[in-house]
Amino acid sequence: MAYHPNLDPEIRATLETTPFPAFDVANLTAEALDGHRAQINALLAGGPQPDTDVVIENRHVPGPDGEPDVRVRIYRPAGEVVTRPGLYWIHGGGMIIGVPEMDDAMMIDYVERLGIVAVSVDYRLAPEHPHPAPVEDCYAGLVWTAKTAEELGIDPARLAVGGASAGGGLAAATVLLARDRGGPDVAFQLLVCPMLDDRNITPSSHEFAEAVVWDRAANLFGWNALLDGGAGGDDVPAYAAPARAADLSGLPPAFIDVGELEVFRDEDMDYALRLARSGVSTEFHLYPGAFHGFDGMVPDTALSRRAKEARVAALKRALGL
Repeated sequence: MAYHPNLDPEIRATLETTPFPAFDVANLTAEALDGHRAQINALLAGGPQPDTDVVIENRHVPGPDGEPDVRVRIYRPAGEVVTRPGLYWIHGGGMIIGVPEMDDAMMIDYVERLGIVAVSVDYRLAPEHPHPAPVEDCYAGLVWTAKTAEELGIDPARLAVGGASAGGGLAAATVLLARDRGGPDVAFQLLVCPMLDDRNITPSSHEFAEAVVWDRAANLFGWNALLDGGAGGDDVPAYAAPARAADLSGLPPAFIDVGELEVFRDEDMDYALRLARSGVSTEFHLYPGAFHGFDGMVPDTALSRRAKEARVAALKRALGL
């Protein structure tokens, strides 16, 4: 593909010299999803195991009322359990693919560098499980994390919720649910290039019919999978698409970042502005020349390092580290 003229030069050079596993958006159909998911699992299984002292544990915890249990993946510093800040994390994947293990390296890095406890949720995926299943799984996992905070070594007053891409959208929605249902208390929301708006009517949602990762067609597919074909309709709730929330007041402080060259650019900018106008302390970063998920695909570039350090700095500030 021809790269966008605004693409960061260092990122461009890396893309031109480094092969990446292809995610075939042209073959993004419900029938093909099993193959995409299997490809991710195979890549994870074939990759090197992390060299770390971080203790990783999987548990199955109560799901939404009347629904199956939810798997969570817990990351803790080795040694005696002491009270630490917590990060409840939600993985990305367009609402249709992904597992917590994709973010092992990120969670391990946060635990090692910040001394926190991280809990990552394995929510049900669309289209087999449309809204509200994914966000209700995420909320149930958050409720369990807060209730089990003492055992996990988490200070419930310093519990952040975060996620990337679809996970960022689900994180924003989970925080809305926590506000509207009277808990759990959330100290901070870390929204990394979040997927927030099913309507796909912003300039950037039209601009990137071609993209390095996650173009307009893929985004339309993901939203319609989540909403059972109803993306852009009149009755989509804010807990499915947080950009539709009429009231953003009373939410915890937020960090939002997004790349210049991605469909989510404008909806993320708008959400950050609306949060600030609603009295929510908000930090926002727009990374010039960056595509969706750039820091994961080209982690050794200067822009990727800058983005990662900004998130770490935001967590340190928010969690009193």
